[in-house]
Amino acid sequence: MGVYSTVMEAITWYTGLSPTAFFTILFMMAMVYRTVCGMFVSPEDYNKPPIVTAPSNLGLDGANIDAPEPVQLGEMTEQELRTYNGSDPNKPILVSIRGQIYDVSAGRNFYGPGGPYAMFAGKECSRALALLSFKPVDINGNLEDLSEEDLVILEDWEYKFIEKYVKVGQLVPEKSTQQNEFRGEIKDNPVDECK
Repeated sequence: MGVYSTVMEAITWYTGLSPTAFFTILFMMAMVYRTVCGMFVSPEDYNKPPIVTAPSNLGLDGANIDAPEPVQLGEMTEQELRTYNGSDPNKPILVSIRGQIYDVSAGRNFYGPGGPYAMFAGKECSRALALLSFKPVDINGNLEDLSEEDLVILEDWEYKFIEKYVKVGQLVPEKSTQQNEFRGEIKDNPVDECK
């Protein structure tokens, strides 16, 4: 017990602290040192590329490998396009730009329900993309009053979609039913009942 008491007396003599205070301060200094060292990267680790783990459903090119292969859908009206908004997991997610319909199912994380671009799913969104707008009133195909700069932005978006997604159809004006056509003919050519 002579060595222990000699060490404790020496700590008190040289530091002016009790042995408990001395070891508490020593412990705190060691913790601060470890914390500060953990904030920095060693030179060997600095030049190493980061290790990134991709989600299991993404391929090497970042595409969702769980997404079904795009199917050519042909001509489609805006009303028909709305059903491809991602709410039905068995249907692809479609977006239209300048009347060209793209299957964006590979980007379900972006265009699917809850995604940052979900408001574009199942819609013609040329105006919103050109204006870089998320306003619902801008999500349409009206390009009439856009500036040259806006059209350049839209063209850039269009090239991105062409590179990344498959074109599966084309937007056409709403189809009129035979009944509506018949009603229109009656209004245009009224029959004179009083002859």
